[in-house]
Order: sequence, then structure tokens, then C-alpha cells
Amino acid sequence: MSTLINGIAASAGIAIAKAYRLENPDLTIEKKAISDIDAEMNRFDAAMTKAKQELEIIKEKAFEDLGEDKAAIFAAHLLVLSDPELVNPIKDKIKNESVNAEVALDETAQMFISMFEAMDNEYMKERAADIRDVTKRVLSHLLGVTISNPSLISEEVIIIAEDLTPSDTAQLNREFVKGFTTDIGGRTSHSAIMARSMEIPAVVGTKSVTSDIANGVTVIVDGLDGKVIVNPSEQTIADYQKKKSDYDAQKAEWAKLVNEKTVTSDDQHVELAANIGTPEDVKGALANGGEGVGLYRTEFLYMGRDQLPTEDEQFDAYKTVLERMEGKPVVVRTLDIGGDKELPYLHLPKEMNPFLGFRAIRLCLEEQDIFRTQLRALLRASKFGNLKIMFPMIATLDEFRQAKAILLEEKEKLVSAGTAVSDDIEIGMMVEIPSTAILADQFAKEVDFFSIGTNDLIQYTMAADRMNEQVSYLYQPYNPSILRLVSMVIDAAHKEGKWAGMCGEMAGDSIAIPILLGLGLDEFSMSATSILPARSQLKKLSKQEAASFKQQILSMSTSDEVVEFVKTKFKM
Repeated sequence: MSTLINGIAASAGIAIAKAYRLENPDLTIEKKAISDIDAEMNRFDAAMTKAKQELEIIKEKAFEDLGEDKAAIFAAHLLVLSDPELVNPIKDKIKNESVNAEVALDETAQMFISMFEAMDNEYMKERAADIRDVTKRVLSHLLGVTISNPSLISEEVIIIAEDLTPSDTAQLNREFVKGFTTDIGGRTSHSAIMARSMEIPAVVGTKSVTSDIANGVTVIVDGLDGKVIVNPSEQTIADYQKKKSDYDAQKAEWAKLVNEKTVTSDDQHVELAANIGTPEDVKGALANGGEGVGLYRTEFLYMGRDQLPTEDEQFDAYKTVLERMEGKPVVVRTLDIGGDKELPYLHLPKEMNPFLGFRAIRLCLEEQDIFRTQLRALLRASKFGNLKIMFPMIATLDEFRQAKAILLEEKEKLVSAGTAVSDDIEIGMMVEIPSTAILADQFAKEVDFFSIGTNDLIQYTMAADRMNEQVSYLYQPYNPSILRLVSMVIDAAHKEGKWAGMCGEMAGDSIAIPILLGLGLDEFSMSATSILPARSQLKKLSKQEAASFKQQILSMSTSDEVVEFVKTKFKM
């Protein structure tokens, strides 16, 4: 008899194959009194060395198969294993309590895992998963137990696991692993992000797949609707094979649009751009028909390492992206660290509410050495392409003016020293704070463009942490309050002859696209894999018709009203 399990659709697609349970090895530990402390320290060091060697190999494979930003996850894991805050307490336990290395490692790791899991912050909770992953690897070497290796799978399967660690996911062989499903996790977990990069269908957060699915049974993973079907009937398999072929055919149709401009049915052009994190991501942006880069998240240059990147390192990265985009616009966001993104080596103070704290432009205006280094690297790279620079988290006109003044100071210094700098760099800003959206008419007089960051704009407007499951119902991109703010920003830009883009998740959302088109959005920037579906949708939409519904939509009372109206009017 078939069973339906609901979860979170983490990576689109349909997979049908036998279940392969990725079992955790038996890592049961026994507490032992140690008389030879030095020998136990040596045993611990040897296990650490083996774990680091394995991680170096996994990191190289991830770099080759998945790109630089995914390999950075394992660079971060290597840093965890070298972190004296983790290693010293373990050695102290061995020395001071005369316990075996397994116990010292496990007790210390559990302390850190519990501490991170208790934090009301998705990014910090992911750090708990990192510590669990790396310490499990060290523990396996201490116990002489082999961790299962997903890269050795040699038949078509669907992985069933409590969770997939980043190292598990990086080792998946795409030829044989057709999909995966887990008990825990969300769309922002490392495994989900990597699944989307690998285009492997995935459903996470099911709570029960490991208890409900036996090895070898047939499983369907529906990464479109977040469903897992166990022991499906022949009819259900046939239905899902059709759904899979329909989806594959749809992807093939989308692929035909890769070299086309984005034009509506009434011949109005809008720009579809890609959000990227590293130079390697440019391949995906171009392969999916990106007309530019609407958001280059430069913080990935700063993460997964133990010190700030140099000016030359940054210059090389920016130059590479600009050259690979061959004259297409590249919007670079200056350093956006803080909130859910931390740099341990900066030793910033802990904050009660980091999302409302010392982050992004606030940090850069205070730590000007860091900011000026990045700006110089960007200015030097500007001659190699079509660069636009934007500042994140701007709350006041004074912040924008100060940031722009610093940029122009560094430009003047470089020009005076004989360094070539482009004269056509547009300087803009993110709109992600309600105060900025409300004062957009004043900002528009001084900026060259706006890029609306809806992920933060929504959480700040609704006073609801987007990482907190208990208030997730308030994360409402279609709420008329959000749409009114977006409309204010676009209207203010157009009144001053400037353009307005959007680089939040909302820009690639099929419900939001007709609304944003009607509001007059000029540039939609999204995940690379969302570009072709969005282009296909926009080809069928009339901008004039969408605009005719603008006032009606903005006068609605609830998010549900808006969704129902859009689905009815645009036959979705």
C-alpha cells in the first residue's frame, strides 16, 4: 500500500527510483580512564589529520563539480577543525579529566551543537550542522568505523536520510542519485542549496522518511510540490512519469529561449538578470540566458577563510565576472556582512538582534579600511566591463551620501595615481528598509538606480523574522503593504528618470511577476535557474494589461485577495 509523506520542496523535479538509506554508522562511545595522556593526545591528533585529509579531497571534488562557492563550505569545515575554540577544550578534557579522546570530542561537540541549535537564527543553526558533520568524521577515525560513501553508489537510487551533510551532498554521483529526501532541513540548508546547484530533485523536512521508508522500496520524490510517495501503485508511477516528462518537456521549451531578449506580448522589454555569489556562478547565469547580473553578493569572497581578502584577490574576482559577462551589466553589492552572515575573524560584538544591528553599510562606514579596500578593487576592475555598484542596508540619505563620497574619494586617488577607472559606473542602493522606501522620492534625486531587496524589506515591514517558523505566516510578499512600498520605489525612480530593479526571491516568483510587471519594474534579478521560466511567463503577459490592474491590486486588503485576483486574471 502506498504512503504519502509531505515535506518542503527544496529542489525542483521528479525522481522515481529505489530507496537507498544512507545509514549513520554506529558511533557509540564508551567512557574510559586514560593513564597515558600523551598517547591519547597523539591518537586524537592522528584522527584530526585523517579527517582534514578527507575534507581536502572532498573540497577539491566539490570545486571541480560544483564551483568555488560550494567548495567554500568545506574550506569552512577545515577552519572548524583548526579552530582553537573547539580543539583546545577537547585537549583540556583529555588532559585534565583523563578521559579518552572520543568522550572529550563528543562532550565538547555536543556543547557547541546545543548552543548553536538554541539560537533563533537559521544561519547559526546551520553552524550546528557543520560542527556535527566534522566531529562525526573525526569520531569515526577514533573508533575505526567507516562512514558510508555516497560517491560509491552504482545504481539509480533515491537517498533517504535523517539529514544530508554538506560532505554527503558533495559526494553524490549525479549519474545514479536521482533525488533525495530527508527528515530535517529547509530550503536554506546547505544540502538544499547544493541540490539545486546539481539539479537533483529534493524534498526535505519530512520528519519521518527514515522511519517510514525501507531500503529498496520504490519511492517517488516530487520536488515540485514537496511530496514523497512510498510504494506507489503502477498507476501512480505512470502519472508521475507523465508529470516528469511534462516537466522535462517544459524545461526543453524554456531552453529555446536562452538567447532571446525578454519581451512581453505587447513588445515591452524588461531585463532578466541573475543573482550570483562567485565568479563560477557566471556560467550558470549565461547558460540560463541572463541579460546581466542584478546582484553579485561579494560576501562570499570574505567567508570560509581566516582573514580578509586582499585588494588584489578582490580585483581578480570582480575583473573575472565583468569580463565573462562581456559588456552585460553587473550590479555589485558592497560587503553585506552581519545579521545571519558572520565573519569570525572580525570579532564583532554579539548582538541581541543582529538583523537590526551593526551590519552591511553600517559596518562598512565604521570599518572604512575594509570598505575602501573593496571599493578600490571594484574601481580598478571597472574598465573590464559594465560595472554598477550598490550599497546595502541604506536607512538614511546621510548614509548614502557618505558611502558615495568615500567611493568618489577612492576614485580620485586612483585616477591621480594614473590607474584607469571607468567613467560610466552607476552608483545605486538597495531598498530593504521601509523608511527608505517611504522616502524613495528624495533618494531618487541622488541615486542612479534602486534595487529592491524584498527578503529583508518583507521581514522589516511585517516585523517578522523570516527564519522563525512560528511567524513564517507573516512572510507575505503579496501583502498590499509590501506592494505599495515596491510601487512607491518604482514610481519615485521613474519620476527622476532612473531605473528600478528587484533582487529578492520575489523577483522570480510566478505570482509576483505579473504584479511587478504592472507596477513597472525594469529589472528582475533572480536565481539563474528561474530566468528561463520567468522569460517564458513574461512572453505571454501584456504589460499594458498588467498595468491596468495596478490600482485595483494596491487597494486590496489581504495577501490572499491579491493571490486569488492574480490567478484569476492571468489564468494561472
